[in-house]
Amino acid sequence: MRVMSDWVKPGSRVLDLGCGRGVLLEYLKAKLGIQAVGVDLDPEKARSCVKRGLSVFMGDLMEFMQSFPDKHFDYVICSRTLQELNKPATVIKEALRVSDHMLVGFVNFGYWRNRCSMFLNGRIIRNEVYPTPWSVSRPSNPVSVLQFEHFCRKNQIAVNRELCLGGDWTSERRRMRNLTSGYALFDLSIK
Repeated sequence: MRVMSDWVKPGSRVLDLGCGRGVLLEYLKAKLGIQAVGVDLDPEKARSCVKRGLSVFMGDLMEFMQSFPDKHFDYVICSRTLQELNKPATVIKEALRVSDHMLVGFVNFGYWRNRCSMFLNGRIIRNEVYPTPWSVSRPSNPVSVLQFEHFCRKNQIAVNRELCLGGDWTSERRRMRNLTSGYALFDLSIK
């Protein structure tokens, strides 16, 4: 939340894809006075957003974005949602159509602890980020920092800012980011 609040300009129009319970949007609205709207599939999470005083659309995020004109939003946020999307490339392109910037945050599956867990235990790590077993989780398309950077270059998407955080999600990693970063944040726009 701290990083997102540093990257988002006060008073901006912000759309949060996969907004969950609305904690991030509520924080940005209180701190920066943004105009906030969220999208989520889960009815319980949508109700939580409404209780927080947020506008939320419960349904398909692509369908929702397609109802807006080009550059309607200043920012589209996709925090910890990217790996759960059916067609992430399509969503990213649509988000960059309806906004000036897309802020993307994801768990880096190239992180050494994630690799070791798979190698030593034969399964993806379970922790406070992923507390549930695969059988009750939503689908996941693991992505690493290097894969995401390659995707951006290949699709001519500008990476304006990038921040890779260690496994504690607070300390910045500058070297060997794909191996030492537990979480990555990107500020994207069209070149």
